Amino acid sequence: MEQTILGELIYYAHKLSPRFKQLLIIPISDVHYGNPLFSALHFRKTIRFIKDTPNAFGILNGDLIESNLRTSKGDIYKQVGTPQDQMEWIIKELTPIKKKLLGMTTGNHEGRIYDSIGFDVSKEIASALEIPYRPVGMLLKISFGLGNDRVADRPFTYFIYFTHGYGGARTKAAKAVKVERLGTWVHADAYIMAHDHVVNVAPDVYLMADPRTRHDEETGFDIGSVKAHRKMLIKSNAYLKFGGYSEMGGFPPVDLEVPIIKLSGTGKPRVNVEV
Repeated sequence: MEQTILGELIYYAHKLSPRFKQLLIIPISDVHYGNPLFSALHFRKTIRFIKDTPNAFGILNGDLIESNLRTSKGDIYKQVGTPQDQMEWIIKELTPIKKKLLGMTTGNHEGRIYDSIGFDVSKEIASALEIPYRPVGMLLKISFGLGNDRVADRPFTYFIYFTHGYGGARTKAAKAVKVERLGTWVHADAYIMAHDHVVNVAPDVYLMADPRTRHDEETGFDIGSVKAHRKMLIKSNAYLKFGGYSEMGGFPPVDLEVPIIKLSGTGKPRVNVEV
């Protein structure tokens, strides 16, 4: 059996209900619990939607806690609780939906703690919730439903790659180009990136050669088809109201509503996003 190299990209596979005709994937990121501007109303609305919707599942994509330190940006005197308090609160809030969480990455805010004392708070959260964890990014294989390609017992299968994100950007175009660049590195049906606190969704298409060939009687050559593969490029929301150091730094208000990724389980495989 081939051994996985520490840190190399692998995928985590989830086989979900064959009864689902559609699957909803909800990215949860940039919660920033501990920041006084955190919107508990919108965060709990997301949790409630996942809990109450049978075909809805979530992913955790970094910056779940604020974790301000003396050496980092942010106000350590106004944050709510210590980083440990924040971690415990997040675990408590997410526990009711832990069976519906498909995987987790880390963010730069949690990274502050790792850089300071070598403790991976995101790993601790993932362990408590009993979900797969890969800090830098995660590739998921999600299978559900039946009847794909008109084969009665064949499920619909999608690949989703998500990572927290990096760097700074001012304009929506500059923020969106990061996930567009990501979409050229890994083959998937949807790519999700957080960090920039802006919702942006764009479909893209690239061409893939079908490995099946056929003999063309007219030319005498063996030929094959090239098919369009549709992918969705998604920048996700944050749960912070306007103010604080983001306002001081000249950043705009963020969209507090989460994008919903819809995977089709009927007809042809298709990915859509509702914002």
